[in-house]
Amino acid sequence: MSERRAHIAALDGLRGFAVAAVLLFHAGLVRGGFLGVDLFFVLSGFLITGLLLGEAGRGRTALGAFWARRARRLLPALVCAVVVTVPATWAWGTSTQLRFALDDVPWVGAQAVNWHYITEQIGYWNASGTRVFAHLWSIGVEWQFYLAWPLVVAVAARGRHAERVVAWLAGTGALLCLALMHSLGAAVDTTRAYEGTDTRAAALLLGALVATAPVRDLARRVPRRAADLVCLVLACALASAWAVTDGEKAPLLFQGGLFLHSLAAAVLIVLMTHVPGTRAARAAGGRLPRRLGEVSYSLYLWHWPVFLLLLPRLSGLGHLGGAAVAIGVSLVAAEVTKRLVEDPVRFRAGWARGRRGPVSVVALGLVGAALWVAVPAPAQGAGTVDVSRLR
Repeated sequence: MSERRAHIAALDGLRGFAVAAVLLFHAGLVRGGFLGVDLFFVLSGFLITGLLLGEAGRGRTALGAFWARRARRLLPALVCAVVVTVPATWAWGTSTQLRFALDDVPWVGAQAVNWHYITEQIGYWNASGTRVFAHLWSIGVEWQFYLAWPLVVAVAARGRHAERVVAWLAGTGALLCLALMHSLGAAVDTTRAYEGTDTRAAALLLGALVATAPVRDLARRVPRRAADLVCLVLACALASAWAVTDGEKAPLLFQGGLFLHSLAAAVLIVLMTHVPGTRAARAAGGRLPRRLGEVSYSLYLWHWPVFLLLLPRLSGLGHLGGAAVAIGVSLVAAEVTKRLVEDPVRFRAGWARGRRGPVSVVALGLVGAALWVAVPAPAQGAGTVDVSRLR
């Protein structure tokens, strides 16, 4: 396996561990599994900054092409999941879930559902069970970062010391995000600190920081044995955090805990990718985590609606049995979406060659908009009161 292929396999494997943590958290099996989202953020910041700096080093940062690639990568599966979830919620969800789903869809389309929840004071930790799109707050954060950060890199990369400037901006930005999260995290409801783009960008910026030349060069000087030891300690620290962190009630989570978790993930990533042959990279690049990572995006999109709509119907199987079936259904939906929607549009292959992919995604989006208009919104209070008992 070439160094580049090993690099990609290791990062796919980290995605696999991250999505597994999130699934197990939502299944009620791993208390701190929500921290897997931060690993996703760090990976995203690392990868897109590396791409942008690579283009800048070749003399041209094509922002339009970058955003087009992001759209091809993320939109098809998202549109597909939303279009299927709305009628599924109509058929199998509660009236409350349907009403909130219809309320959230325009914000999902605008990639701003996180700010919708914040401005409407919809607490993430106590209201997500009524919203089939609650998990898409993180997709909104990433999209907003993808719009802003490339502009910063494109401007900063014009100077003589481009990568040092980008490193300084990323590091300073991450510290500012930390300070803001610290001030907002003391609130009774921590949704603002947890879902705000300006607070959660810390993880993305730490990923961006370790993608720059000063940090890469430093990582390459680390001997492999030392890198193996550091990677082992960091991996154990991340796994321990996922196992014991108790949601928003965890001490110090918003006073630096999330930041330290993201920093550990960033150091782990840069060592795995720039110190050749580490045991951590080989473990992460194993077949199972790598394969899970390859479907991680679609799996993340599907799992929460599947959990909300399916798990109540699986109570006879017990907690573990129901969770296993729901995870299995989510995996099947993710695999089908990746093979039939994601990959053809992303790589312009199969049915999506030429312009057919973008046109099909737009058409599917229009179908979704028509469904959003056609599905009747339940009346306020519907499904919560048995009016026949009111006398």
